[in-house]
Amino acid sequence: MPGAKRRENPTSVVQEKQDEWAWQWSHFEDDSRWLFSEWIRPLEIEDFREKTVLDCGCGGGQHLSFVAPVCRRAVGVDLNAIAIASERTRSFDNVELIEADLADLDLDERFDITYSIGVLHHTDDPTRSFEVVKRHCRPGGRVAVWVYSHEGNFLNRTLVESAKRLFLHKLSRSAIRTLAHVLTALVYVPVHTVYRLPIRFAPYYEYFCNWRKLPYRRNLLNVFDKLNAPQTHFITRSQVESWFAHGFENVHITPYKGVSWRASGTKESE
Repeated sequence: MPGAKRRENPTSVVQEKQDEWAWQWSHFEDDSRWLFSEWIRPLEIEDFREKTVLDCGCGGGQHLSFVAPVCRRAVGVDLNAIAIASERTRSFDNVELIEADLADLDLDERFDITYSIGVLHHTDDPTRSFEVVKRHCRPGGRVAVWVYSHEGNFLNRTLVESAKRLFLHKLSRSAIRTLAHVLTALVYVPVHTVYRLPIRFAPYYEYFCNWRKLPYRRNLLNVFDKLNAPQTHFITRSQVESWFAHGFENVHITPYKGVSWRASGTKESE
């Protein structure tokens, strides 16, 4: 049966893979179409209809599976989990997968829509990686990104990242998954008690409103992702604004639940 096609790495650079991501996407699946729709706004999945699409950092291929049913052709790029993405998109014959480092990507093609959801903040240089996303979009096409924000993430930036540096990186992935289960269960206590009160000034108030909408397995993935990621940059609004400051029109930059930025724009003619 026809299925997703794989292409050889288009760069000659030898990249170092991060096993953490392959393990994560082989054990978890980001199957929330609703969240994906929230992160790409004001774009909608219907806007992908009959378009050529580039997913920059496709991970396990979950987001590709949302857009493939409507787009003309979708290409997913990832360095660490392309085999998993291939398996999860095998039913789509309009999906092509490329194993490559996003920062060094140079395809001889431009796309109607390029997006990077939850990826740029995990790269070595988020600005350099964004330029790759931008470069692969055709004039008149759309670019969309979603990243963790510096604003509103004091606890993650200090406590979680410090814990990762001090001891979490020494644990096995299975041990981190167990810890994620414990922390996820503990978070449910304040989320369903104190955070049901109208205390909008409390940290992560909007974020925990989302928490109540999602199933346990999706919240578990979110906790595990924060503990598992080899590196995380928290992006300021000014940095996001600088990405879209030149070469774009119809730019939309909005905070999402107080802990992230979603941004998009139409690429101007060159």
